[in-house]
Amino acid sequence: MSERLRSALSAVLVALACLLAPCATLAGWAAYGVADTGRYVAAMAPLAGDPDVRDAVADSVGAGVMNKVGAGPMRATVAPYVRDAAHSFTRTDAYRAGWDTANRVIHAAVLRALRDEGTAGRPVTVDLAPVTDRVRDRIAQDNEPLARRLPMPHAEVTVLTAPEADRLRKGYHVLDVAAFWLPLAAVVFAVAGIALAVRRRRALTATGIGTAVGGVLLALAVVVGRRLTLADLPGPVDGPAAGAVYDALTATLRTAAWLLVVLGLTVAAASRLTRRYGLPPRRRRPSAPTAPDPAPPPSPRARL
Repeated sequence: MSERLRSALSAVLVALACLLAPCATLAGWAAYGVADTGRYVAAMAPLAGDPDVRDAVADSVGAGVMNKVGAGPMRATVAPYVRDAAHSFTRTDAYRAGWDTANRVIHAAVLRALRDEGTAGRPVTVDLAPVTDRVRDRIAQDNEPLARRLPMPHAEVTVLTAPEADRLRKGYHVLDVAAFWLPLAAVVFAVAGIALAVRRRRALTATGIGTAVGGVLLALAVVVGRRLTLADLPGPVDGPAAGAVYDALTATLRTAAWLLVVLGLTVAAASRLTRRYGLPPRRRRPSAPTAPDPAPPPSPRARL
């Protein structure tokens, strides 16, 4: 194989490896990070103390309670107590425990819908009745006589509509396969491209720089994705609370993106430094010139 062909193939393989690196990171984050219930609950746990999230939960629960009360004098009388009780409940230890339980239940329901083809065409819903029951108990503790007369709704929340669940189910299966094959393909292409290169040190430097660029692009994609996600939210959804949830979910992805940048720059810098300050190639010493053979002494006849 000619050197020109080897260089071209090496450049193609290195470019493919650098393109696959951020894609493999994204697929791995979605398949092994977001899709893992334990990691998801751990990422959501700190949000129980976020003021925007607390306000959004309290407003949602309070609105669900008041929708069942209906119109009339009872609504005007109870509304302040319901609002205060809902907001007060979000500052208790019971709320924090319920927050973790609710996230675990919601995540399990979504995963079950994504993995089970039999749920096609059906929305993903979760019943928040335990939360509304605790709100009523809180009102009763405040000695409000109308507490037991409040009609506590089941507060069944639609997490995903049927079209959204069907679309995500197809994407989940693709990510599940890509999370295994994309990282493997990126490593194979990188190793093959460096091994095939005529100048391997230069190929290693290019691989490091390309990996760092891919990490930067992935970090920018997370920022752009946040803006697009919050811009497409429906009206009733609280924007600051949704932003806090997005940031919590993508924290691991942002860390992985900057790890790609650090890894790529480290590899590129190490390759350049070893090239500049490495030992020079060993050269063969020229052999010392040999002295000419002495001329033979003249014969006796030549003297005569």
